[in-house]
Amino acid sequence: MERETTFTEDMFVRDETNRQESEKISRPPVSYWPDVWRRLKENKLAMVGLVIIFLILLMAIIGPHLNEYSYYEQDFTKKNVSPNAEHWFGTDAAGRDLFTRAWYGARISLFIGFMAALIDFAIGVLYGGISALRGGRTDNMMMRIAEILYAIPYMLMVILIMIALKRGIWPIIIAMTITGWIPMARLVRGQVLQLKELEFVQAATAMGAKMSWVLRKHMIPNTFGPILVNVTLTVPTAIFAEATLSFLGLGVPAPKASWGTLASDALGSILVGNFYQLFVPAILISLTMFAFNVFGDGLRDALDPRLRK
Repeated sequence: MERETTFTEDMFVRDETNRQESEKISRPPVSYWPDVWRRLKENKLAMVGLVIIFLILLMAIIGPHLNEYSYYEQDFTKKNVSPNAEHWFGTDAAGRDLFTRAWYGARISLFIGFMAALIDFAIGVLYGGISALRGGRTDNMMMRIAEILYAIPYMLMVILIMIALKRGIWPIIIAMTITGWIPMARLVRGQVLQLKELEFVQAATAMGAKMSWVLRKHMIPNTFGPILVNVTLTVPTAIFAEATLSFLGLGVPAPKASWGTLASDALGSILVGNFYQLFVPAILISLTMFAFNVFGDGLRDALDPRLRK
């Protein structure tokens, strides 16, 4: 026979918690971008890439002014001098200080990279957004045109345009963006096609909102994450393409210098053992590409709403 349990008042603890206080949210609300920054800071490799990008940009600004040498003045009495206390990166075959020329070249290479990414962004977002929103025959025609252009080998197109135009910074940018916007357009089109089927977009369209307003207020903000990641990955691609063109002799004209022209000029010095002249631009190009790629990967993870905690 089971024994009956007697409950007394001293066996319980009274809950003194205020009902209103218990229902308050203990964690302060965090908006989207601060949360993205918090998650990005947790990615150590991405932060290393961001620091490297910042340092390279800083040195591109102040680097050429840290000594008394200019990027174009030649001094054949000091040609092919190895790195020392006076010439930190050494000198080239014309006696020009490589430290000054390397950071002056960073200005040109980074400018070309950022401008190419910006132009690809502008054209790609507009073209891909219009193609997806219009749909039907317009979408089919616009994407067939893009596919025809994309079928042409990218580097071949760039080289042909560079041969037709005069050598310079803007001809390089134009040559790289002739077909460089197509991947961005295809990315934006895919994102917009997904968003078109969502309720808030259909509601805005049903209420008579114009296509340009829907694209500006709904489509672009909701596709900004993948677009931003693509932009960060376009910059190193453009820098490497410029270096390739300069290495082939189609880069910026002398006496201007980019990392590609420094690498091209160093070829003749390798035969006599001056490897440092090639190592300087090669290391800077590699560091820049590494930094942008790891930062872009970290940014992609930080912008992914499925990883929010």
